[in-house]
Amino acid sequence: MTHATKVWFITGVSRGFGKALAETLLAEGATVIGTTRSGSAPIDPAQGALTVLPLEITDPRAVRQTIDAAYRLGRVDVIVNNAGYGLLSSVEEATEADIAHLFEVNFHGPRRVIQAALPHLRAQRSGHIVNITSIAGLAPSAGSGYYAAAKMAVEGMSQSLAQELAPLGIRVTLVEPGAFRTDFLSEHSIRRSGGAGLADYAATAGAARERLAAMAGKQPGDPARAAAAIIEAVRSDAPPLHLVLGPDAYQRTREMLQAFSATLEAWKHVSLGTDFGRGSAS
Repeated sequence: MTHATKVWFITGVSRGFGKALAETLLAEGATVIGTTRSGSAPIDPAQGALTVLPLEITDPRAVRQTIDAAYRLGRVDVIVNNAGYGLLSSVEEATEADIAHLFEVNFHGPRRVIQAALPHLRAQRSGHIVNITSIAGLAPSAGSGYYAAAKMAVEGMSQSLAQELAPLGIRVTLVEPGAFRTDFLSEHSIRRSGGAGLADYAATAGAARERLAAMAGKQPGDPARAAAAIIEAVRSDAPPLHLVLGPDAYQRTREMLQAFSATLEAWKHVSLGTDFGRGSAS
């Protein structure tokens, strides 16, 4: 099978990375099965073939029905979990409802898609699962604790999943973007919890809110270039488990790794002193 004949299933193609990825693939003549809540998307099929299916990603039965419907159309080679949204709030101020819904969409949504697709992928003994998370899933900042937690949950699940699926010929890639000029910072894709915000968090979570609001529409990342990068990774003979996208995301990841490494070494004597026979605990 050539790269051009592979079929891509992408959740959330009405905007953002999902739309950019679908448009790029279709322009190359690929076949794309996309999902939106309404079952329609503002996308020109161009030279490719586009099918848009309705999907409410918080409904377990709907997820399985949509995946089964996609496979009734034929083989599916690449599953892209893109649908999701952001939540800005300090950890203290987020409401139970906001947190629960965030995890329903951002973690349980992809988890449901993966579980529904795996029987088909295992039968094929091939395929590629692409989970779009965020730089927040690697190096969180203030004001995005629960969004980061949901993305980290996808990261952890995916890293374990990659090991389970490797012997079956199925690949897994995590995409960790920084700031790209999608509508992610608009009211379509981001929510805020906690009202005006507590004064004690003004310099941390509050400042993050203001910084992101000022960035909306000015993000340096080009979604079309991100789409091309994702396609390149999937088509690689040695696809990455982690695909960090954007200079800002790369820098944040490097700083996180350096800080982690420094702490690991600074506390090495404690880490290595916890087995039986290592002397009495202090």
